[in-house]
Amino acid sequence: MRLVTAIHRDREFTGAWLDGDTVVLDLGHAAREAGENERLFADMQTMISSGPRAWDLARELILRRSDQCVVPTASCRLKAPLPRPAQLRDFLCFEQHLLNAFAAAKELIASRSADPEAARQELERSGAYSIPPVWYQSPIYYNASRFAVGGTDTDVLWPAYSEVMDYELEFAAVIGIGGRDIAAEDALSHVFGYTVFNDFSARDEQFRAMAGRLGPGKGKDFDNANILGPCIVTADEMGDPYALEMTARVNGEEWSRGNTSSMFHRFEQVIAHISRSETLHAGEVLGSGTVGSGCGLEQNRYLQHGDLVELEIERIGVLRNRVLRYA
Repeated sequence: MRLVTAIHRDREFTGAWLDGDTVVLDLGHAAREAGENERLFADMQTMISSGPRAWDLARELILRRSDQCVVPTASCRLKAPLPRPAQLRDFLCFEQHLLNAFAAAKELIASRSADPEAARQELERSGAYSIPPVWYQSPIYYNASRFAVGGTDTDVLWPAYSEVMDYELEFAAVIGIGGRDIAAEDALSHVFGYTVFNDFSARDEQFRAMAGRLGPGKGKDFDNANILGPCIVTADEMGDPYALEMTARVNGEEWSRGNTSSMFHRFEQVIAHISRSETLHAGEVLGSGTVGSGCGLEQNRYLQHGDLVELEIERIGVLRNRVLRYA
């Protein structure tokens, strides 16, 4: 299934994309028409947390499709498919992103010094911008704000305190079945589906905050910083999640390209790691972190006012947002 949260004529509903994403089946309406429990589809979180009985019913409603319950996608506004996740964590799963980002950071710092070459050599000797051994041992993450989630075609207002805005091309898994101390070999059975994640970042504020050995703080926490969508593709329809092309375009120009196959830490390891002595819940979202070359930082190239950012992951679709500076 390809699931969305849509608004049609001021009514928000949980829907399934059909006919090449050109129409949306209102699952609540379809359940009511079929004499089933429409409350299972009150919102995406309710559908996910209701478990396999709701998921199987959704598949039946799709097969029994009632045209009275279908609306054109063009007449809808899409929100994030899961507008308020139960929890949102973002990981660092791609080694190449870290290598690229650290190299770019060193070059930026050195270029601003009085003696760039001497600064480069000192940075190399210090090892300050090298991947720490702990990263290879287990997945590293931070808790993102689940209240700062937006969807496709939502404008992202540049934080007033920042001068450097960036995008991040990420893959995300949505937990469907909770659990504790989940074994890596069982982990993917707990995944409901997958979506595209754009972790917009105020880089100057992020670097300032992380100098305090915590962060990223307000570098990531601002309205619509966490963009999810355009849909959730359920795990059964996705198939292999580790063979998907990932691309980013800015104003139609390709800036980034990668593949989910390059994840060093895969979602199996991520789920096993975070569920140690902690219960995971349905509706939690786990971001992969940025794919290699998947942000402007890695290229020393940043967003400008009015830029249209499109992130695309094969089999999921295009996540589209415009960034606007405050006046």
